[in-house]
Amino acid sequence: MVPNSHASVKDGRLFLDGVDLVQLAAEQGTPLYVVSESLVRERCAEIRSAFLEKYPNTAAYYASKAFQTLDMCRIVIQEGLGMDAVSGGELFAALKAGVDPRRITFHGNAKSTDELDYALRVGVGRIVSDNLAEVAEIERIAAGLGRRQALLYRITPGVDSHTHRFISTGSLDSKFGIPLDPSVCDLYMRAVLDAAHIDFRGFHFHIGSQLYDNFSHLAATGIALKLMADVKASYGFETKELILGGGFGIKYLPSDNAPGLSYFLDPMMALIAEKTAEAGLPMPWVAIEPGRWIIGEAGLTLYTIRSVKTIPGIRTYVGVDGGMADNIRPALYEAKYYGLLANKAGLEPSKTVTIAGKCCEMGDILIRDLGLPDPETGDILAVFSTGAYNHSMASNYNRIPRPAVVMTRGGGYRLSVRRENYEDLVIRES
Repeated sequence: MVPNSHASVKDGRLFLDGVDLVQLAAEQGTPLYVVSESLVRERCAEIRSAFLEKYPNTAAYYASKAFQTLDMCRIVIQEGLGMDAVSGGELFAALKAGVDPRRITFHGNAKSTDELDYALRVGVGRIVSDNLAEVAEIERIAAGLGRRQALLYRITPGVDSHTHRFISTGSLDSKFGIPLDPSVCDLYMRAVLDAAHIDFRGFHFHIGSQLYDNFSHLAATGIALKLMADVKASYGFETKELILGGGFGIKYLPSDNAPGLSYFLDPMMALIAEKTAEAGLPMPWVAIEPGRWIIGEAGLTLYTIRSVKTIPGIRTYVGVDGGMADNIRPALYEAKYYGLLANKAGLEPSKTVTIAGKCCEMGDILIRDLGLPDPETGDILAVFSTGAYNHSMASNYNRIPRPAVVMTRGGGYRLSVRRENYEDLVIRES
Protein backbone atom coordinates (compact mmCIF):
# COMPACT_ATOMS: atom_id res chain seq x y z
CA MET A 1 0.00 0.00 0.00
CA VAL A 2 1.28 3.49 -0.91
CA PRO A 3 0.03 5.97 1.76
CA ASN A 4 1.14 9.16 0.00
CA SER A 5 -1.57 10.48 -2.32
CA HIS A 6 1.06 11.76 -4.78
CA ALA A 7 3.06 8.50 -4.82
CA SER A 8 2.49 5.66 -7.26
CA VAL A 9 3.99 2.35 -8.36
CA LYS A 10 5.04 1.75 -11.95
CA ASP A 11 6.92 -1.30 -13.24
CA GLY A 12 7.60 -2.33 -9.65
CA ARG A 13 9.23 1.01 -8.70
CA LEU A 14 8.03 3.84 -6.47
CA PHE A 15 7.36 7.28 -7.92
CA LEU A 16 6.53 10.61 -6.26
CA ASP A 17 4.95 13.32 -8.43
CA GLY A 18 6.07 11.24 -11.41
CA VAL A 19 9.71 11.13 -10.26
CA ASP A 20 11.35 7.68 -10.12
CA LEU A 21 12.61 7.49 -6.53
CA VAL A 22 15.09 4.69 -7.23
CA GLN A 23 16.72 6.80 -9.92
CA LEU A 24 16.53 9.87 -7.66
CA ALA A 25 18.39 7.99 -4.91
CA ALA A 26 21.09 7.03 -7.43
CA GLU A 27 21.47 10.63 -8.58
CA GLN A 28 21.32 12.43 -5.22
CA GLY A 29 22.52 9.76 -2.78
CA THR A 30 20.93 8.63 0.47
CA PRO A 31 19.70 9.35 3.06
CA LEU A 32 17.58 11.84 1.14
CA TYR A 33 14.59 13.91 2.19
CA VAL A 34 12.06 14.12 -0.65
CA VAL A 35 9.14 16.57 -0.46
CA SER A 36 6.15 16.71 -2.79
CA GLU A 37 5.67 20.40 -3.54
CA SER A 38 2.40 19.40 -5.22
CA LEU A 39 1.01 17.96 -1.97
CA VAL A 40 2.19 20.98 0.06
CA ARG A 41 0.34 23.32 -2.29
CA GLU A 42 -2.71 21.03 -2.22
CA ARG A 43 -2.84 21.30 1.57
CA CYS A 44 -2.50 25.10 1.40
CA ALA A 45 -5.38 25.19 -1.08
CA GLU A 46 -7.51 23.20 1.36
CA ILE A 47 -6.74 25.74 4.10
CA ARG A 48 -7.97 28.49 1.81
CA SER A 49 -11.17 26.70 0.79
CA ALA A 50 -12.04 25.16 4.19
CA PHE A 51 -11.15 28.18 6.31
CA LEU A 52 -9.88 31.43 4.82
CA GLU A 53 -12.47 31.73 2.06
CA LYS A 54 -15.24 30.14 4.12
CA TYR A 55 -14.97 32.38 7.19
CA PRO A 56 -14.37 36.15 7.08
CA ASN A 57 -11.75 37.85 9.25
CA THR A 58 -9.47 34.79 9.47
CA ALA A 59 -5.81 34.01 8.87
CA ALA A 60 -3.52 30.98 8.67
CA TYR A 61 0.11 30.88 9.78
CA TYR A 62 2.43 28.06 8.81
CA ALA A 63 4.14 26.64 11.93
CA SER A 64 7.61 26.75 10.45
CA LYS A 65 9.27 24.70 13.19
CA ALA A 66 7.86 21.63 11.41
CA PHE A 67 10.01 22.19 8.33
CA GLN A 68 11.64 25.50 7.52
CA THR A 69 13.77 25.94 4.45
CA LEU A 70 14.02 29.05 2.30
CA ASP A 71 12.27 27.07 -0.43
CA MET A 72 9.38 26.16 1.87
CA CYS A 73 9.06 29.75 3.08
CA ARG A 74 8.68 30.96 -0.51
CA ILE A 75 5.95 28.40 -1.18
CA VAL A 76 4.10 29.57 1.94
CA ILE A 77 4.30 33.18 0.69
CA GLN A 78 3.00 32.20 -2.75
CA GLU A 79 0.11 30.28 -1.20
CA GLY A 80 -1.03 33.31 0.81
CA LEU A 81 -0.22 32.07 4.31
CA GLY A 82 1.60 33.86 7.11
CA MET A 83 4.27 32.21 9.23
CA ASP A 84 4.94 31.60 12.88
CA ALA A 85 8.47 31.52 14.22
CA VAL A 86 9.74 30.40 17.62
CA SER A 87 13.33 31.66 17.55
CA GLY A 88 15.51 34.38 16.15
CA GLY A 89 16.90 31.90 13.65
CA GLU A 90 13.47 30.98 12.31
CA LEU A 91 12.60 34.66 12.11
CA PHE A 92 15.83 35.42 10.23
CA ALA A 93 15.20 32.63 7.70
CA ALA A 94 11.61 33.74 7.12
CA LEU A 95 12.73 37.32 6.45
CA LYS A 96 15.57 36.17 4.20
CA ALA A 97 13.05 34.21 2.13
CA GLY A 98 10.91 37.33 1.75
CA VAL A 99 8.13 36.75 4.27
CA ASP A 100 6.41 40.04 5.16
CA PRO A 101 7.29 40.64 8.86
CA ARG A 102 3.76 41.91 9.44
CA ARG A 103 2.57 38.39 8.62
CA ILE A 104 4.85 36.72 11.17
CA THR A 105 3.77 35.68 14.65
CA PHE A 106 6.67 35.25 17.09
CA HIS A 107 6.25 32.53 19.72
CA GLY A 108 8.35 31.04 22.51
CA ASN A 109 8.33 30.63 26.28
CA ALA A 110 11.84 31.97 26.94
CA LYS A 111 12.74 34.47 24.23
CA SER A 112 16.07 36.22 24.73
CA THR A 113 16.45 39.99 24.88
CA ASP A 114 18.28 39.88 21.56
CA GLU A 115 15.44 37.91 19.96
CA LEU A 116 12.79 40.31 21.25
CA ASP A 117 14.80 43.33 20.14
CA TYR A 118 15.25 41.77 16.69
CA ALA A 119 11.54 40.95 16.40
CA LEU A 120 10.43 44.46 17.32
CA ARG A 121 13.00 46.16 15.10
CA VAL A 122 11.97 44.21 12.00
CA GLY A 123 8.30 44.81 12.80
CA VAL A 124 6.78 41.38 13.39
CA GLY A 125 3.01 41.48 13.27
CA ARG A 126 2.35 39.78 16.60
CA ILE A 127 4.23 38.42 19.58
CA VAL A 128 2.68 35.64 21.64
CA SER A 129 3.86 35.77 25.25
CA ASP A 130 3.29 33.74 28.41
CA ASN A 131 5.37 35.40 31.14
CA LEU A 132 5.49 38.79 32.85
CA ALA A 133 9.24 39.28 32.48
CA GLU A 134 8.84 39.13 28.72
CA VAL A 135 5.93 41.57 28.77
CA ALA A 136 8.08 44.07 30.67
CA GLU A 137 10.95 43.57 28.22
CA ILE A 138 8.68 44.10 25.22
CA GLU A 139 7.29 47.29 26.78
CA ARG A 140 10.84 48.58 27.39
CA ILE A 141 12.04 47.82 23.85
CA ALA A 142 8.88 49.15 22.20
CA ALA A 143 9.15 52.37 24.22
CA GLY A 144 12.72 52.84 23.03
CA LEU A 145 11.59 52.40 19.44
CA GLY A 146 8.64 54.72 19.92
CA ARG A 147 6.06 52.20 18.76
CA ARG A 148 3.34 49.88 20.05
CA GLN A 149 3.68 46.12 19.66
CA ALA A 150 0.70 43.83 19.10
CA LEU A 151 0.71 41.03 21.67
CA LEU A 152 -1.40 38.00 22.56
CA TYR A 153 -1.24 35.84 25.65
CA ARG A 154 -0.79 32.11 25.31
CA ILE A 155 -3.04 30.34 27.81
CA THR A 156 -3.04 26.78 29.13
CA PRO A 157 -6.66 25.66 28.89
CA GLY A 158 -6.06 22.60 31.10
CA VAL A 159 -7.49 19.97 28.73
CA ASP A 160 -6.20 16.45 28.12
CA SER A 161 -5.23 16.18 24.46
CA HIS A 162 -4.78 12.37 24.48
CA THR A 163 -1.40 12.39 22.80
CA HIS A 164 2.18 11.59 23.82
CA ARG A 165 3.09 13.58 26.94
CA PHE A 166 6.04 15.20 25.13
CA ILE A 167 3.75 16.80 22.52
CA SER A 168 0.82 17.59 24.81
CA THR A 169 0.99 21.32 25.51
CA GLY A 170 -2.45 22.33 26.76
CA SER A 171 -2.50 20.72 30.21
CA LEU A 172 -2.11 22.80 33.37
CA ASP A 173 1.31 21.31 34.11
CA SER A 174 3.04 22.70 31.02
CA LYS A 175 6.04 24.91 30.38
CA PHE A 176 3.87 26.77 27.86
CA GLY A 177 1.16 29.29 28.58
CA ILE A 178 -0.54 31.08 31.45
CA PRO A 179 -2.63 29.08 33.93
CA LEU A 180 -6.15 30.43 34.22
CA ASP A 181 -6.17 30.92 37.98
CA PRO A 182 -8.00 34.23 38.69
CA SER A 183 -5.13 35.70 40.69
CA VAL A 184 -2.66 34.88 37.92
CA CYS A 185 -4.95 36.25 35.22
CA ASP A 186 -5.34 39.50 37.13
CA LEU A 187 -1.57 40.07 37.23
CA TYR A 188 -1.22 39.39 33.53
CA MET A 189 -4.18 41.47 32.43
CA ARG A 190 -3.10 44.49 34.44
CA ALA A 191 0.43 44.20 33.05
CA VAL A 192 -0.67 44.56 29.43
CA LEU A 193 -3.53 46.97 29.98
CA ASP A 194 -1.21 49.32 31.89
CA ALA A 195 1.57 49.12 29.27
CA ALA A 196 1.60 52.19 27.03
CA HIS A 197 3.54 50.51 24.23
CA ILE A 198 1.74 47.16 24.07
CA ASP A 199 -1.33 46.72 21.91
CA PHE A 200 -2.97 43.75 23.63
CA ARG A 201 -5.03 41.83 21.07
CA GLY A 202 -6.27 38.67 22.78
CA PHE A 203 -5.46 35.03 23.39
CA HIS A 204 -3.74 32.02 21.89
CA PHE A 205 -3.81 28.34 22.75
CA HIS A 206 -2.25 25.17 21.35
CA ILE A 207 -3.27 21.98 23.10
CA GLY A 208 -0.95 19.43 21.52
CA SER A 209 0.07 17.74 18.30
CA GLN A 210 -1.08 14.88 16.09
CA LEU A 211 -4.70 14.78 17.27
CA TYR A 212 -7.41 12.79 15.51
CA ASP A 213 -10.34 13.81 17.72
CA ASN A 214 -11.75 17.34 17.93
CA PHE A 215 -12.92 17.03 21.55
CA SER A 216 -9.82 18.73 23.01
CA HIS A 217 -9.92 21.55 20.46
CA LEU A 218 -13.58 22.24 21.24
CA ALA A 219 -13.02 22.06 25.00
CA ALA A 220 -10.10 24.51 24.78
CA THR A 221 -12.11 26.84 22.55
CA GLY A 222 -14.93 26.88 25.10
CA ILE A 223 -12.50 27.73 27.90
CA ALA A 224 -10.95 30.55 25.84
CA LEU A 225 -14.41 31.95 25.10
CA LYS A 226 -15.28 31.96 28.80
CA LEU A 227 -12.04 33.83 29.46
CA MET A 228 -13.00 36.39 26.82
CA ALA A 229 -16.33 36.98 28.60
CA ASP A 230 -14.60 37.20 31.99
CA VAL A 231 -12.03 39.81 30.92
CA LYS A 232 -14.80 41.88 29.34
CA ALA A 233 -16.74 41.80 32.62
CA SER A 234 -13.71 42.44 34.86
CA TYR A 235 -11.63 44.87 32.78
CA GLY A 236 -13.90 46.10 30.01
CA PHE A 237 -11.50 44.56 27.48
CA GLU A 238 -13.02 43.16 24.30
CA THR A 239 -10.90 40.41 22.77
CA LYS A 240 -10.00 41.32 19.22
CA GLU A 241 -8.05 38.19 18.24
CA LEU A 242 -8.11 34.48 19.03
CA ILE A 243 -5.50 32.02 17.71
CA LEU A 244 -6.55 28.36 17.83
CA GLY A 245 -3.12 26.78 17.26
CA GLY A 246 -2.83 23.61 15.19
CA GLY A 247 -2.23 19.98 16.11
CA PHE A 248 -4.49 18.48 13.43
CA GLY A 249 -3.48 14.85 12.94
CA ILE A 250 -2.00 13.35 9.77
CA LYS A 251 -1.63 9.84 8.40
CA TYR A 252 1.60 8.10 9.43
CA LEU A 253 0.49 4.47 9.07
CA PRO A 254 -1.85 2.91 6.48
CA SER A 255 -4.26 2.14 9.33
CA ASP A 256 -4.44 5.76 10.54
CA ASN A 257 -7.72 7.58 9.98
CA ALA A 258 -6.84 11.27 9.81
CA PRO A 259 -9.91 13.53 9.49
CA GLY A 260 -10.02 16.53 7.18
CA LEU A 261 -9.45 20.10 8.27
CA SER A 262 -13.16 20.94 8.35
CA TYR A 263 -13.75 18.29 11.02
CA PHE A 264 -11.80 20.47 13.44
CA LEU A 265 -12.49 23.98 12.20
CA ASP A 266 -16.21 23.99 11.41
CA PRO A 267 -17.38 23.12 14.94
CA MET A 268 -14.80 25.46 16.48
CA MET A 269 -15.96 28.37 14.37
CA ALA A 270 -19.60 27.54 15.09
CA LEU A 271 -18.86 27.51 18.82
CA ILE A 272 -17.05 30.86 18.63
CA ALA A 273 -19.96 32.46 16.76
CA GLU A 274 -22.52 31.02 19.20
CA LYS A 275 -20.76 31.93 22.44
CA THR A 276 -19.65 35.43 21.43
CA ALA A 277 -23.22 36.22 20.39
CA GLU A 278 -24.55 34.90 23.71
CA ALA A 279 -22.04 37.02 25.66
CA GLY A 280 -22.60 40.15 23.58
CA LEU A 281 -19.00 40.08 22.34
CA PRO A 282 -17.82 40.94 18.83
CA MET A 283 -16.71 38.02 16.67
CA PRO A 284 -12.88 38.07 16.93
CA TRP A 285 -10.32 37.73 14.16
CA VAL A 286 -9.49 34.01 14.24
CA ALA A 287 -6.25 32.34 13.12
CA ILE A 288 -4.88 28.82 12.93
CA GLU A 289 -1.27 27.58 12.90
CA PRO A 290 -0.96 24.27 11.02
CA GLY A 291 2.54 22.95 10.48
CA ARG A 292 2.73 19.15 10.43
CA TRP A 293 -0.68 19.07 8.70
CA ILE A 294 0.78 20.96 5.71
CA ILE A 295 4.18 19.31 5.37
CA GLY A 296 4.05 15.96 7.19
CA GLU A 297 2.56 13.64 4.59
CA ALA A 298 4.26 15.55 1.76
CA GLY A 299 7.69 14.28 2.79
CA LEU A 300 9.39 10.90 2.65
CA THR A 301 12.94 9.74 3.31
CA LEU A 302 14.98 7.43 1.11
CA TYR A 303 17.61 5.14 2.63
CA THR A 304 19.93 2.49 1.21
CA ILE A 305 19.96 -0.87 2.98
CA ARG A 306 23.50 -1.62 4.13
CA SER A 307 23.02 -4.83 6.11
CA VAL A 308 20.53 -7.62 6.82
CA LYS A 309 21.14 -9.57 10.02
CA THR A 310 18.87 -12.34 11.30
CA ILE A 311 18.94 -13.49 14.90
CA PRO A 312 17.26 -16.94 14.60
CA GLY A 313 13.97 -17.11 16.44
CA ILE A 314 14.18 -13.48 17.56
CA ARG A 315 14.39 -10.77 14.90
CA THR A 316 15.78 -9.68 11.54
CA TYR A 317 17.53 -6.33 11.66
CA VAL A 318 17.77 -4.33 8.44
CA GLY A 319 20.45 -1.67 8.77
CA VAL A 320 20.13 1.52 6.73
CA ASP A 321 22.52 4.39 6.05
CA GLY A 322 20.58 6.89 8.16
CA GLY A 323 18.78 6.82 11.49
CA MET A 324 18.19 8.96 14.53
CA ALA A 325 20.45 11.74 13.21
CA ASP A 326 17.93 12.38 10.41
CA ASN A 327 14.81 11.17 12.28
CA ILE A 328 14.94 11.45 16.07
CA ARG A 329 11.17 11.06 16.52
CA PRO A 330 11.00 7.27 17.07
CA ALA A 331 13.61 7.55 19.84
CA LEU A 332 12.16 10.77 21.27
CA TYR A 333 8.39 10.22 20.95
CA GLU A 334 8.06 6.50 20.15
CA ALA A 335 6.75 7.72 16.78
CA LYS A 336 5.56 5.06 14.33
CA TYR A 337 6.37 5.06 10.62
CA TYR A 338 5.60 2.95 7.56
CA GLY A 339 7.95 2.10 4.72
CA LEU A 340 8.39 0.01 1.60
CA LEU A 341 11.17 -0.88 -0.79
CA ALA A 342 11.15 1.64 -3.62
CA ASN A 343 12.84 -0.81 -6.02
CA LYS A 344 10.48 -3.68 -5.07
CA ALA A 345 7.30 -1.65 -4.62
CA GLY A 346 5.18 -4.10 -6.61
CA LEU A 347 6.05 -7.14 -4.47
CA GLU A 348 4.09 -8.40 -1.49
CA PRO A 349 5.75 -8.44 1.95
CA SER A 350 7.32 -11.78 2.81
CA LYS A 351 9.36 -10.97 5.93
CA THR A 352 8.84 -9.01 9.13
CA VAL A 353 11.91 -6.92 9.92
CA THR A 354 13.09 -4.11 12.17
CA ILE A 355 14.69 -1.09 10.50
CA ALA A 356 17.80 -0.09 12.44
CA GLY A 357 19.71 3.16 12.02
CA LYS A 358 23.46 3.53 11.84
CA CYS A 359 23.98 5.66 14.95
CA CYS A 360 25.90 4.17 17.86
CA GLU A 361 22.81 3.89 20.07
CA MET A 362 20.62 0.87 20.90
CA GLY A 363 17.63 3.20 20.65
CA ASP A 364 18.33 4.02 17.01
CA ILE A 365 15.42 2.01 15.64
CA LEU A 366 13.34 3.67 12.92
CA ILE A 367 10.58 1.08 12.44
CA ARG A 368 9.77 -2.09 14.37
CA ASP A 369 8.08 -5.11 12.77
CA LEU A 370 7.73 -3.83 9.23
CA GLY A 371 6.62 -6.20 6.50
CA LEU A 372 8.90 -6.12 3.45
CA PRO A 373 9.62 -8.30 0.42
CA ASP A 374 12.94 -10.10 0.91
CA PRO A 375 15.29 -7.17 1.76
CA GLU A 376 18.80 -7.13 0.34
CA THR A 377 21.85 -4.91 0.60
CA GLY A 378 21.48 -2.08 -1.91
CA ASP A 379 17.70 -1.94 -1.81
CA ILE A 380 16.15 1.54 -1.44
CA LEU A 381 13.82 1.93 1.54
CA ALA A 382 11.22 4.71 1.40
CA VAL A 383 9.84 5.84 4.78
CA PHE A 384 6.62 7.83 4.49
CA SER A 385 5.28 10.95 6.25
CA THR A 386 8.68 12.29 7.28
CA GLY A 387 8.05 15.86 6.14
CA ALA A 388 7.50 17.26 9.63
CA TYR A 389 10.15 17.38 12.37
CA ASN A 390 12.70 15.25 10.54
CA HIS A 391 14.80 17.78 8.63
CA SER A 392 14.12 20.44 11.28
CA MET A 393 15.26 18.20 14.16
CA ALA A 394 18.17 16.58 12.32
CA SER A 395 21.55 16.58 14.05
CA ASN A 396 25.19 15.76 13.40
CA TYR A 397 25.31 13.07 16.07
CA ASN A 398 28.23 10.71 15.42
CA ARG A 399 29.51 13.45 13.06
CA ILE A 400 27.01 12.37 10.42
CA PRO A 401 26.34 15.00 7.71
CA ARG A 402 22.69 15.99 7.37
CA PRO A 403 20.87 14.81 4.22
CA ALA A 404 19.94 16.84 1.19
CA VAL A 405 16.35 17.92 0.50
CA VAL A 406 14.74 17.72 -2.94
CA MET A 407 11.33 19.04 -3.99
CA THR A 408 9.27 17.14 -6.58
CA ARG A 409 6.56 18.51 -8.83
CA GLY A 410 5.13 17.71 -12.26
CA GLY A 411 7.52 14.86 -13.05
CA GLY A 412 10.66 16.79 -12.14
CA TYR A 413 12.65 17.75 -9.06
CA ARG A 414 15.00 20.42 -7.80
CA LEU A 415 17.67 20.42 -5.11
CA SER A 416 16.30 22.51 -2.26
CA VAL A 417 18.99 21.96 0.39
CA ARG A 418 22.39 20.49 -0.46
CA ARG A 419 23.83 17.57 1.46
CA GLU A 420 26.34 18.48 4.17
CA ASN A 421 29.92 17.33 3.76
CA TYR A 422 32.64 16.61 6.30
CA GLU A 423 34.08 20.11 6.03
CA ASP A 424 30.70 21.51 7.08
CA LEU A 425 30.98 19.54 10.33
CA VAL A 426 34.06 21.42 11.51
CA ILE A 427 33.61 24.80 9.84
CA ARG A 428 32.82 26.58 13.14
CA GLU A 429 35.71 25.03 15.09
CA SER A 430 39.07 26.60 15.84
